[in-house]
This record gives sequence, C-alpha cells and structure tokens, in this order.
Amino acid sequence: MSYALTTYVVDLDVLHGSVGSGDDKLRRMIGGRFKQHLAHFDAQFDHVVDAGGPGIRDAIRAVIEGGPFDDRHGTMYGYAYKWICEFHGRALFNNDFSPMRSGWLETVDAGLNALGVTAVGVEEFGFGGAPSPIPAPEDLPGYGEWSLTECRKALEQWEAATDEGRAALDPSVLSAAESCMEWCRTAAAAGRGVAGFFH
Repeated sequence: MSYALTTYVVDLDVLHGSVGSGDDKLRRMIGGRFKQHLAHFDAQFDHVVDAGGPGIRDAIRAVIEGGPFDDRHGTMYGYAYKWICEFHGRALFNNDFSPMRSGWLETVDAGLNALGVTAVGVEEFGFGGAPSPIPAPEDLPGYGEWSLTECRKALEQWEAATDEGRAALDPSVLSAAESCMEWCRTAAAAGRGVAGFFH
C-alpha cells in the first residue's frame, strides 16, 4: 500500500483558531472554493455516509463550529481539518513523499539526523492527530506541524552539515531531505509554520 504526505506553509495560529471559531463565512468560502474537490471527496468516502457518518461538508461545519462530533468518524473530521488547512495555507512540493512506501518517513528522518538535523522530523506527521476537540481518526490522516522556530533551527543545522555527509546519503533520501529544508525555507521566509498530513 502506498501513502502520501501533503504539507502546507500556513499561519498555524490562524489554522488552530478556525477550529471552534463558528466562522460561517469561512465555511461558505471553503465550500465555494473547493466545490468540485469536495464532491469528488464525498464520492470516494460514500461508504462513510452510507454508514451514518458525516459527509465532508458536514464534517467541515462541525470542525468550524467545534462540534458536535461523532467519535466513530475521526477520519472525516481529520480530512475536514485538512481542507481548512488547504484554504488557509499553500501546498508545498511533495514529490519525494507522494507516493511513498511504508517506513519512508523513518528513513528520511534517519538521513536528516545523520546530517545533524534534529529540530524537525517527518515521522511526526504520521502519528499525530488534528487538534482538540477534533476526534482522533482510527487510522488516517496523521497530522503534525513544525513551528517557525523549529524550521529556523533546522535550517541552521542543515547549513552546518558537511558536503561529505550529504554525499554519504542515498540520493533519494538526500532529495527528500532537501525537500524538507525547502519547506522550512518557505515557512521561514513567510514567517509561518508547516502543517503536514499523512494519508
């Protein structure tokens, strides 16, 4: 089975503040901008609705209103949070992470660590969940974030790495590590953080 990691540069405070904000204008703008995408998403997850779960628009409404939630359908609320992130943020280049095999995130983190980059790691995107009170999904999507401070620190650590150290890495791991640092550069330039969804 293949997975993907989708990352965004985003103002994390704005993203967090959308949860439970009751901002109906935001909900309508998301529904308008992503109208076709949301319809396609619902078609992929029609089994959830058939089982009594929320469609993606209802899930987005629940996240923005701060509930009520059905804890059995954390996956839908997690994806609703992803659509809110897509609205507020800007998707980053993720070709080194889509598609990817199981264990790839750990492999990339090992490469980053070998170069002395410890301030950020991609594996954390696979294990976390969307912020409270959004129910945790049974499986996917995973969620994590890198703060602006962590991105800046990671860039300092990356600059300190040696050419020999980089050359010692498997080329595909080095390419993925370079992508991670480009995410950090983009975030640092914008004064924002990075949000990532593993799905």
